[in-house]
Amino acid sequence: MAEAVLVEVTRGEVVESVHRGALAVLDADGAEVLVLGDIDRPVFPRSAVKIIQALPLIESGAADRFGLTEDELALACASHSGEPRHAETAARMLSRAGREPGCLECGAHWPMGQEAARALARSGGEPTALHNNCSGKHAGFVCAACAMEVDPAGYIEPGHPVQREVKAAMEALTGFAHTDELRGTDGCSIPTYAVPLRALARAFARIGTGTGLTRDRAAAFARLRAAVATHPFMVAGTGRFDTILMEALGQRAFVKVGAEGVYCATFPELGLGIALKCDDGAARAAEVAMAALVERFLPLSDVQAKTVADLARPQIRNWNGRVVGAMRPAAALAGA
Repeated sequence: MAEAVLVEVTRGEVVESVHRGALAVLDADGAEVLVLGDIDRPVFPRSAVKIIQALPLIESGAADRFGLTEDELALACASHSGEPRHAETAARMLSRAGREPGCLECGAHWPMGQEAARALARSGGEPTALHNNCSGKHAGFVCAACAMEVDPAGYIEPGHPVQREVKAAMEALTGFAHTDELRGTDGCSIPTYAVPLRALARAFARIGTGTGLTRDRAAAFARLRAAVATHPFMVAGTGRFDTILMEALGQRAFVKVGAEGVYCATFPELGLGIALKCDDGAARAAEVAMAALVERFLPLSDVQAKTVADLARPQIRNWNGRVVGAMRPAAALAGA
């Protein structure tokens, strides 16, 4: 099946570029609400599934045993910008389990947030693993290991008990076998498995509604979603799409970016799950596509509609600050 045009990029009134891909909007029973492109080809969801990867943090008892706060739970689901609050919160999570930042195995990189990176450089500092956009997730893995009373060392490896729990949760939610042949290594060094968009969309519908889940698992996801809705800054950061959108919508939408043009989401009040992938890996196009789906399916107040419209049709400016074009959802996505 040919991939669909999801997003157009204009210069003046002319379409200069297009982004192709696929998306699935399903309910918790797997019924198709909107399908574009090939949703049965396995893709790596990358960080879009961090809320599932955070599930062992709740189910192991670590969150309660160590008294993790809502902002810490939100950070466990985050691809954050490495701003001071993010790094400080990751360190605090580790300290609750009696651990130091040196136990993180995600690697170090400069903060994703440009201002945070500049500030760190101006201060003469160097990036640490706490600045890694995945440090909250990894701090959660360490806490889960401690609660399970296993050595956290090597928690990034497929055979470690924490990663076995993550894999089991992913398979249970998606209904798709995570085989070695479909396994890769994520940027933060944990295993990542290729999964069809169809399975991911259904999983997120279940995350939003609790359909097909045990009472405890449904409550765990509700707890994580509530934490993110209360602290949307923690899941991304200043000026970031996920933070802006969830600040505007609260628990009406849980959205999560993944690398290489992936997004997953759930609209709980509608019982829908969403998974999309831009073939060229463009984050800018994935954001426009996700905003367009919010516009298409969720009733919005005037203030919410303005916020979402700005995300769905961002202007393109040149170096003089002049508006020279824009991005917009393609007709098939916008429902035109």
